[in-house]
Amino acid sequence: MPTRTSLSLPEDVKERLQVLDEGGDSLSDEECVKEKLRLLQEFLLTDTQDQLKILEDKLKSSELSTEVYMSEVKAVLKKALGVVKEDEGVEQNRHLNGFSENGSHKDEGEQEGAMDTQEEGDAIKSPSAPKGRGGRRSKADSEPKKSPASTRVTRNSGKQPTILSMFSRVPKRKSDELNGEATNGEAEVKPEEDITEEIHEEKRLKTEDEKPDTENTTNGKIKPVSAAKTPPPKCPDCRQYLDDSDLKFFQGDPDDALDEPEMLTDERLSLFDANEDGFESYEDLPQHKITNFSVYDKRGHLCPFDSGLIEKNVELYFSCAVKPIYDDNPCMDGGVPAKKLGPINAWWITGFDGGEKALIGFTTAFADYILMDPSEEYSPIFALMQEKIYMSKIVVEFLQKNQDATYEDLLNKIETTVPPAGLNFNRFTEDTLLRHAQFVVEQMESYDEAGDSDEQPIIITPCMRDLIKLAGVTLGKRSLNGKIIIFSPVSELRQLYWRAARRQAIRHPTKIEKDNKGPTKATTTKLVYLIFDTFFSDQIDQNNKDGGGVKRHRCGVCEVCQAPDCGKCSACKDMIKFGGSGRSKQACQKRRCPNLAVKEAEDDENMDEEEVLPVKETKKMSQAKKKKQTKNKISWVGEPIKTDGRKEYYMKVCVENEIVEVGDCVSVSPADPSHPLYLARITALWEDGEKMFHAHWFCRGTDTVLGESSDPLELFLVDECEDMQLSFVHGKVNVLYKAPSENWFMEGGMDDDIKVIEDDGKSFFYQLLYDGDCARFESPPKVTPSEDSKYKFCASCVRNKERGVQEVPSVYEPLEDEESDSKVFYGLATLKGEQYRVGDSVYLPPEAFNFGAKAVSPVKRSHRKDCVDEDLHPEYYRKSSDYIKGSNLDAPQPFRVGRIKEIFCNRRCDGKPDRMEIKLRLYKFYRPENTHKGPKGAYHSDINQLYWSDEEATVNMAEVLGRCQVEYAEDLVESVQDYSSKGPDRFYFLEAYNAKTRSFEDPPNHARSAVHKGKGKGKGKGKGKGKAASQESQDQEPQETTVPKLRTLDVFSGCGGLSEGFHQAGISETNWAIEMWDPAAQAFRLNNPGTTVFTEDCNVLLKLVMSGEKTNSLGQKLPQKGDVEMLCGGPPCQGFSGMNRFNSRTYSKFKNSLVVSYLSYCDYYRPKFFLLENVRNFVSFKRSMVLKLTLRCLVRMGYQCTFGVLQARQYGVAQTRRRAIILAAAPGEKLPRFPEPLHVFAPRACSLSVVVDEKRYVSNVTRGNGGIYRTITVRDTMSDLPEIRNGAAALEISYNGEPQSWFQRHIRGSQYQPILRDHICKDMSALVAARMRHIPLAPGSDWRDLPNIEVRLRDGTTTKKLRYTHSDKKNGRSGTGALRGVCSCAEGKPCDPADRQFNTLIPWCLPHTGNRHNHWAGLYGRLEWDGFFSTTVTNPEPMGKQGRVLHPEQHRVVSVRECARSQGFPDTYRFFGNVLDKHRQVGNAVPPPLSKAIGLEIKKCVQGKMENATEPVKQEKMEACN
Repeated sequence: MPTRTSLSLPEDVKERLQVLDEGGDSLSDEECVKEKLRLLQEFLLTDTQDQLKILEDKLKSSELSTEVYMSEVKAVLKKALGVVKEDEGVEQNRHLNGFSENGSHKDEGEQEGAMDTQEEGDAIKSPSAPKGRGGRRSKADSEPKKSPASTRVTRNSGKQPTILSMFSRVPKRKSDELNGEATNGEAEVKPEEDITEEIHEEKRLKTEDEKPDTENTTNGKIKPVSAAKTPPPKCPDCRQYLDDSDLKFFQGDPDDALDEPEMLTDERLSLFDANEDGFESYEDLPQHKITNFSVYDKRGHLCPFDSGLIEKNVELYFSCAVKPIYDDNPCMDGGVPAKKLGPINAWWITGFDGGEKALIGFTTAFADYILMDPSEEYSPIFALMQEKIYMSKIVVEFLQKNQDATYEDLLNKIETTVPPAGLNFNRFTEDTLLRHAQFVVEQMESYDEAGDSDEQPIIITPCMRDLIKLAGVTLGKRSLNGKIIIFSPVSELRQLYWRAARRQAIRHPTKIEKDNKGPTKATTTKLVYLIFDTFFSDQIDQNNKDGGGVKRHRCGVCEVCQAPDCGKCSACKDMIKFGGSGRSKQACQKRRCPNLAVKEAEDDENMDEEEVLPVKETKKMSQAKKKKQTKNKISWVGEPIKTDGRKEYYMKVCVENEIVEVGDCVSVSPADPSHPLYLARITALWEDGEKMFHAHWFCRGTDTVLGESSDPLELFLVDECEDMQLSFVHGKVNVLYKAPSENWFMEGGMDDDIKVIEDDGKSFFYQLLYDGDCARFESPPKVTPSEDSKYKFCASCVRNKERGVQEVPSVYEPLEDEESDSKVFYGLATLKGEQYRVGDSVYLPPEAFNFGAKAVSPVKRSHRKDCVDEDLHPEYYRKSSDYIKGSNLDAPQPFRVGRIKEIFCNRRCDGKPDRMEIKLRLYKFYRPENTHKGPKGAYHSDINQLYWSDEEATVNMAEVLGRCQVEYAEDLVESVQDYSSKGPDRFYFLEAYNAKTRSFEDPPNHARSAVHKGKGKGKGKGKGKGKAASQESQDQEPQETTVPKLRTLDVFSGCGGLSEGFHQAGISETNWAIEMWDPAAQAFRLNNPGTTVFTEDCNVLLKLVMSGEKTNSLGQKLPQKGDVEMLCGGPPCQGFSGMNRFNSRTYSKFKNSLVVSYLSYCDYYRPKFFLLENVRNFVSFKRSMVLKLTLRCLVRMGYQCTFGVLQARQYGVAQTRRRAIILAAAPGEKLPRFPEPLHVFAPRACSLSVVVDEKRYVSNVTRGNGGIYRTITVRDTMSDLPEIRNGAAALEISYNGEPQSWFQRHIRGSQYQPILRDHICKDMSALVAARMRHIPLAPGSDWRDLPNIEVRLRDGTTTKKLRYTHSDKKNGRSGTGALRGVCSCAEGKPCDPADRQFNTLIPWCLPHTGNRHNHWAGLYGRLEWDGFFSTTVTNPEPMGKQGRVLHPEQHRVVSVRECARSQGFPDTYRFFGNVLDKHRQVGNAVPPPLSKAIGLEIKKCVQGKMENATEPVKQEKMEACN
């Protein structure tokens, strides 16, 4: 294109400059500038040359970087050239768009012919050839204030010159109608700069394609960028790669094919004759059907029409056979051959009409066309369109019924759905879902738009959030998506379609599959209902006072946020600007920001438990109380009853004319008037210069974990007290003790009122003692003060003193015959309520002592390779951290074990023992891993096996962590297995270890004698040793109380993991189980044949029982009131997972949740023990509201209760799995404590504290991430299982080997089992199987290790290499200069649908979104033999939530049996259904070892109660106050 400049340049120089401007030589930016300098050197003015010389000097002196230098040189040259545009560009623009100067249409046949003969890019050299449409975007960007119509060329061009004369009224292009402007058959003038950009782009692409390695010989010093490191060439129109083998050309039309206007008048279509006047009577466009169609751009490239090209004004045409609208036969018989119809103005979908196929259509300027069958060449492209539409149908229908489904659940549904006959595909895979994710999510947005304003959007469900993150979906797109309808009044039509879909789901509930049936409306007891109803009513009222709800904010970026208010929805009608009241203050329903909704759901439910939150200091309440003195008149009543030194004690005092006695309760004024009055019980009155009293404090419910959900009149006893002046007393109050009734167990479901007492401003009640550190609500201990201490008895002081004494170690029974000059020896020491004697074995922290042998420990070395071929492994750079997910390298050592040889204190200078520092002299026990054998020795040994050693260590008594039992195996009167199975803390040894000789020997006599039972062979030193041996014998032969098994009801039982653990603990017998999902219910029956399993809705069953029924519809006997002694279950958190605000609808969902139903079971049956298990975030849902209301209901029922978070990994499985547990015990029972950890685990996965209302709560466990046993590894779990292949389906195979580890021996069971069941795995698609084969076997390997190569798949197809087409602002370029971005968003621009790639070994979606999701670390990850499993999920998917599901050595995902072992299920445990059903049963289960540990704690409570049953019960005489 000729240019006019301020310099006088020869024509050849001008032409050369023009080629450089257009990028014709494919030179780099730097080369281009240097070439321009060479051309212009002799023509530049002196001032310009001086400026260039200064810049060059600065570059040489490093004052300027190369980039800045090039930028400055460009600016100088641009100024010197002074390029301006000429008017000839206008003329050229008109020719480019198929118009002559006078605006009439010009035939494009010659242009198309030129394109076909000269191939790609050659036609560009002719000014009359068709150009790309990239210039429109430039125009829009440069002149944003103009209407889009002013820069758009009408589609009424090309081979349709006569149609203007045939139709008196030509329908305008719909996009022009939307903009309110018509082109009137005349093309807009395209500016010259736009054409220049188009020519520049196409020439660059052409040159790159032909000369990928061009180098300017004049500037040989500049290293050229190789073709592999520049973006591959794309067609400017259809955006397909020009070098792609899949790029196909339209093969041409038959000779008898007609143009669109001629075709429309063909009599075979029977729509209208040759009379042109007939067309004027049609208000709507005529409709026809088309078959054997192909869609292509103006270059002849076959291309999809649903990828955003039409929306970007790219002209797409189609050729086909046109048939009348009434003809349903897809064959070409009777059709009218038509060529180059279009361009396409819109494509649309009319819906499924109750069938399997959607109706898809095109709209041109003159007609609507409904698609039937594509041509053979276009069939693969159209199949993808059908695939995405049907995929959307599957997802919508699935999430309609399963809003709490996970991403893995959706994959399960997709992979098991068989496509309908007649569609050109036979299987859905995860790659299918990710390929069409943008379209699917947009349909979800449309579905949500059709719903009510306060209805929970499907877009924020866990499943959709994971899909959005993984696929990098852009939310809130309204103009560039392949929607139901394009460029027409779509919202009404789409909403009509989705509203119809919603009605269909409601009208035909029987269509819901049995496996996915949902629960009915919650059946609740009156008490539970009233608690929830009262709480939510208060919240809703508060919101109404605050202005009718939370004001919705916006992301401000998506197109939804930037759209105007619709003016039609209920929210808009209430707006003042539309004539409403303005009270609701809600945003337009059509402008509900999806980005904000997803973010809120993510923030609310996916809180990182390890995040450091602002936490209030845990202070004693008395220390935190700031009080204010009153001016009340105070005088003693009566004489002092006791004098103790200067203190004179009284029983009564008069405060402002009100008599207050010892035992009465009073209120104390706070310093802050906005704080409620403090409440306390007076336990003593005295005068010591001032009138004083001792206050035993009560705690209000709002100061407990219950927070705002508590009863405002309920108080809780706390072990906090202090001395205070009587002048702080505000007045007397009544605090009543609400004791449980004698018939409490049978009163379930009978409470009609949640009020306990009337609120008169001075009356309160209490029923429980509260521990503020662990959030434990327990029955207050019943104590009776002695007669001589009634005037000053404080139960809080007594309990605090006892705890203080227990924390300090003490010694007893001095051994006089063993004294020395420097030490005093003792026979007994106590610490934390435990007694320790010489000969006892104890736990100590790992740092308490070291061993003589230096064990082989795993070396922490980087798993990253130093030299990696970045072109072959382009994503390896993302592995910047040395941390390996699932590694045990950070796991601490288990506790040290030692046997007490001596208990002593050193003598002070005065000869007396220093009892402040008690010492223990110990014999060290070696664990197998502490010997020279290291971890390999531990792998084959029992976890409770030790080795005796004569090595000794001296430690402080305060370091002792607990006691254990260590026996010489030869002296046991039972087998080692039976001995070990009686509980934890039981160890044995068979040999002694000599660290010096690194040998194993027989233990010495003194090692055996101390534990030898009843034979008196001990050679102890003096009396103390004899007593110790006798005591040891007594301790190790405890008379265990036989505990009757509790009759148990397991609700939401699944396949029975919770019950299995309780059975192993010997605490329960599951008489009844409820499970709606049939495969899980069948599995429960297989393993518990004596259990009555109800396969129906728990709400229906409870309603039957409450109405007096004895059996259900199947004749199964229902448990009645008084039958159930223990209730356990894990209710799904359905109904409120996306609830962000309180209103009538969200309240309705909450009160109908299964949590509420489960609490109603507890209230009705009133079991002795209650357990609720759930995901860890149960305690954090909705600002812990779910937790608070659950505890509130239990407290109101009269239960003692507590909550905590446990890590299943610490109880004997090779899996990280945090679970929230709520425990409750009936009045009269002892509230169980949470079990202490047994196995050590990495600290980063042991964050078990819970933050509620900015206060951190801890469970009662004291061991933290420590434990008595080593960690269980993947190798321990499954190294003995035989090798299988991807898709292995044999339900029963042989073990082919003996168990290798303690865990394997334990999990196989004591009885010989030759058959291994359920060692089966999912059959992954050919592409996924290929990816798994290319994941290295090294620890830490995942998708980032995949090579970027082409691979032939087992189905005969070949993958493509992933193309890197964009610069990455965050990660830059590779070491070889290659690009790292796969989408335009890597450059900070909006995502371009044309950038998506599929069928690549490296999944395109992972580098696409990796920068904002921790590089998707772990996806396609292998398990590490010496590591652990991620949380076992219901469907192991390499790109699922837990992506580390590949076998450490085999190219497959983990099998059902391997997952079951990771959960701790015995090999004899049976599962039911297909492979996906079994995976779901395993993934949803509670690990039996975890429930066993809890069951043992419950068992301790039952045993304790039975042992204390004969002791007299002391009655508290201070239960009520007058």
